[in-house]
Amino acid sequence: MSDILKHLSFEEALSELEKIVQALECGQMPLEEAITAYEHGAQLRRHCERKLNEAEERIHIITQQPDGSLEVRPQ
Repeated sequence: MSDILKHLSFEEALSELEKIVQALECGQMPLEEAITAYEHGAQLRRHCERKLNEAEERIHIITQQPDGSLEVRPQ
């Protein structure tokens, strides 16, 4: 993963990915540019998936106790 992607938030990466999808759907890009955009989009998709998985793991370690309080288990 490029250093640039490491610093993107989920929302930033998703927004960039949406722009790429819209541009590709237009069909007006030269072939080489479209391939490069597609490759970058694939990297962004993987980055978003990683961010979602990290969030899911964090949520899974929070459990509700019988008294209604929340317990956060160490990862």
